[in-house]
This record gives sequence, structure tokens and C-alpha cells, in this order.
Amino acid sequence: MVKSKVINESVYISELVINGIQEKKGSEIVRLDLRNIHSSVADFFVVCHAESSTQVKAIANSVDDEVFKATGKTPYHVEGLSFGEWIILDYVDVVVHVFKTDKRQFYGIEELWGDAEMKFYQSA
Repeated sequence: MVKSKVINESVYISELVINGIQEKKGSEIVRLDLRNIHSSVADFFVVCHAESSTQVKAIANSVDDEVFKATGKTPYHVEGLSFGEWIILDYVDVVVHVFKTDKRQFYGIEELWGDAEMKFYQSA
């Protein structure tokens, strides 16, 4: 019973993350569902990109605000905020990757987790 509560919470957090990204016009938003992949490190990855470091930082801040307002949670770990090329917000079961466009193409997160079920979202 506890596992389903955790999964429902990770779905909810991933939806909040997507709303935060859409608020700041993140591009090509995709949610990778990793729950059925044995070696996964989280339930979901949410990936998007932006054209400038300023927008990358704004998206990360929007995600942080959206999740905190709804749940009171802050990321367990944040990486890359000072440079704004690739910011990771780690909510343990949901990991958010906000890339600058060229970095997303270079690292190809979606290809690394090609077995994941992917759901695509429009920018708001």
C-alpha cells in the first residue's frame, strides 16, 4: 500500500514540474516513465530545453516554486544553477533536467533511457 502512495506522489510531482516548465515556455517537454525499468534511479525524468541560460534558470526556479507551493518540498539536490547550461533538480523519485538547447542535443538523455515510456507535452 505504501508503494502506491509513493508512486501517486511521484506522478503528482511530475505534473507540478511540467506546469512549472510550461509557465516559462520550456521547449519539447517530455516525461520519461522509468517505473518499469529495473535499473532506474527514479520513477520519472522530466526533460526540456530553452534557448538561453537566463530562460534555463527561470524554468528551474519556476519548477522549484511550483513544487514547493503545492507540496512544501524542495529538491534533495540541485546541480548547475550557477551556469545555466544544464540544471538538474532532484526530487528523489522525480528528476528534472533543464537544458540549454545545444546541451540537450549533445547529452541525449532520452536516447540513454530509450526503454522508458515517453509522454510529450506542449509549452503553455
